[in-house]
Amino acid sequence: MSASLRIAALCGSLREDSYNRAMLQAACDLSPEDVTVTIHDLAGTPLFNEDVEAKGWPEPVQALRDAMWNADGVIFGSPEYNFSIPGVLKNAIDWLFRPAGKGPLFGKPACLMGASQGAFGTLRAQMHLREVCHYNAMPVLAKPEILIMKAQDKFEDGTLSDETTRKLISTAMEKFAVLVRQHPST
Repeated sequence: MSASLRIAALCGSLREDSYNRAMLQAACDLSPEDVTVTIHDLAGTPLFNEDVEAKGWPEPVQALRDAMWNADGVIFGSPEYNFSIPGVLKNAIDWLFRPAGKGPLFGKPACLMGASQGAFGTLRAQMHLREVCHYNAMPVLAKPEILIMKAQDKFEDGTLSDETTRKLISTAMEKFAVLVRQHPST
């Protein structure tokens, strides 16, 4: 049997009851037994500033960086704001890729997921996120894509209730575990 995998999940929504946080919780619940997914809160992450970085990592940033260093892979769970990823997620990514080419996310396998009330899910946000991952040498799970559209119809009381979507996330987590295990640093 293979060693257990540690997966870090970053949510691009700060709302406690967001569909994306509930989607990431479903990923936790539907992961294979030997995979542990931990959702990390980005609410306390200060805005990226090179002057601050030069003085040392602020405590919330250091805690997040430590968690990412210890993770075997990362899930980005994000809504779509203005055809892109929310500022809170981009800000966290900016802290986590420093120094360039050597940060805790550089080269780490990634899985992209998103939930939206619109008809396109989070397609455009995930396209931008794929570019960010590509630049940072992160292999991204290609299929299945988790683009939850009309999320208001798929969640009840903060839980993903749509069985088709639950099966899709379960499949994605199984395939992501395979991708992470195939990655040379795991």
